[in-house]
Amino acid sequence: MTQIALDPGSVAVITGGASGIGLAAARRWAEMGLRVCIADRGGERLEAAAEALAALAPGGRDGVLAAAVDVSRAEEVEALEARVRERFGGTDVLMNNAGIQPGSDLPGSLDAWERIIGVNLWGVIHGSRAFMPGMVARGRPGFIINTGSKQGITTPPGDPAYNVSKAGVKAFTEALQHSLRNAPGCRISAHLLIPGFVFTDLTAKGRAEKPAAAWTPEQTVDFIMQRLAAGDFYILCPDNDVDRATDERRILWAAGDIVENRPALSRWHPDYAGAFAAFMAKDRG
Repeated sequence: MTQIALDPGSVAVITGGASGIGLAAARRWAEMGLRVCIADRGGERLEAAAEALAALAPGGRDGVLAAAVDVSRAEEVEALEARVRERFGGTDVLMNNAGIQPGSDLPGSLDAWERIIGVNLWGVIHGSRAFMPGMVARGRPGFIINTGSKQGITTPPGDPAYNVSKAGVKAFTEALQHSLRNAPGCRISAHLLIPGFVFTDLTAKGRAEKPAAAWTPEQTVDFIMQRLAAGDFYILCPDNDVDRATDERRILWAAGDIVENRPALSRWHPDYAGAFAAFMAKDRG
């Protein structure tokens, strides 16, 4: 299914597509011959990204659509779907990737909470709701990739609004895939992207050079393509510092807080520091 969805002439829509992982995915798919729509905040960055994609796409600028969209607003996402349908005839691949991380606190600013959840969670919900019916009705193989985060699974202290938004993306995408796989004749699947440390505008935090621990967006897209081909729902990405085994044990410990009735976020509780360290070291020599 994945290979057919990514055949030349297919249509991919990427929100947050003007930089980072979104742009890297758009570049890869344009090079493969797909027609590509990138949606992001407007301005010079969006236009520059569109021109860069046009240089790669077999159809040049005719195969690229750039749209200024606030994904937190349902009407703007619905209008985007209509533009793509009018321009390209429909959508085969949707990547709900737009995200922000300005930082948050408790109680924190209500405006900040609303904006973070509006973009990171409602953007995914709006995108899926606007595009999914047409993608299913199109009758072609395709997929929806929603960008989550490890912070939405282990929920570390320090940025609660971001954690809440990404935990919501996980729950929503799981429900979406369950719905799609039980819809008669549906050829669309959903996938949850869980990046590692990737050097993007979101994570740069003033740094001009990529830290050694981080992957590039292109490395992340390589991994996405491999795992889509394998049929993975959870696309759990490592990086240059954290391998999959470490991620798995951190996730298991977080789930164990409920099963073992430990204090919330016990990984960061001083009374459980030794137990967590022993758990991480178990079976690893």
